[in-house]
Amino acid sequence: MAVFHDFTQVRGAGELVSLPGLSARYQLGAELLGFVNFSGPTGSFKDSLAEGMIRMAEQDGALAAGGVVTGAGSGGFAAALALAGYRTGHPVTLCLPATVPDARQRRLAALGARLVLCASMRGRDGCEARAARIAAEQGGWFADAYGDDRNPEFHRRVTGPAILRQTGGKLDAVVVGVGSGGTISGVGEQIKAWTSGVRIIAVEPYESQVLAGGFAGGHGLVGIGCGFVPENYNPYIVDEIIPIPTGEGEKIAGEALCSDGLPLAPASGAVLAAALGLALKKEYAGKRIIAVLGGRAIL
Repeated sequence: MAVFHDFTQVRGAGELVSLPGLSARYQLGAELLGFVNFSGPTGSFKDSLAEGMIRMAEQDGALAAGGVVTGAGSGGFAAALALAGYRTGHPVTLCLPATVPDARQRRLAALGARLVLCASMRGRDGCEARAARIAAEQGGWFADAYGDDRNPEFHRRVTGPAILRQTGGKLDAVVVGVGSGGTISGVGEQIKAWTSGVRIIAVEPYESQVLAGGFAGGHGLVGIGCGFVPENYNPYIVDEIIPIPTGEGEKIAGEALCSDGLPLAPASGAVLAAALGLALKKEYAGKRIIAVLGGRAIL
């Protein structure tokens, strides 16, 4: 009888799944596979990422045993960081705008985080500066998903190798949504180092095409499209940027649920929509496309 040590082993680095329903629906000439890594408690790959970054900070001496971990923001990474800190024995302080809804503040506090409210007029920069200052004052570590290289390093060590191992290195394109930039950079760098000819495709919201040099705008693809080009984003390994409208991401997420039982958040639906678009092109006939699906819908 196989018994896992804990849930982190169960969820692993992610698994490849075929999408026979969507493939039949769109009569695809390419092989389309989803790399699903959102089985953690918050419903995204950020659960594994947050704990992985903490472990690396411990290993390289940036974070002492029991030291405080700080973060900025109130999104999925903040929630994952709160849980990861509790599991690893590190108190977590989150710096977030005072305008974050009370319900979200209560949720983060319930996960064990200490909240520090910052002036909304200073935006993300103000929250990050406060988090960095608290970490410095308390001898802790600021978990900066957008600028700390431990984010892409996690994907160089874990996600990229998992995709290569599960595909046997036989793949032609990898499609990744860009939020903090860590996933596409780490995965892309690892795959390009060990293969040749694999195309790395970035996905961003149509309404906010900053990676392509456009303007930031509002959209509904939570988890990608942060409105600026993150420091962790490596443009040199990206072969193409595909913009997907919010409505298209929501539509394909709904189709994936009905056709293949895959509960995708709209941002993951956008990644799948971009991969579908590639799979419908003649030049991809007979080729293998991997869509990295990092966010689960809350049904």
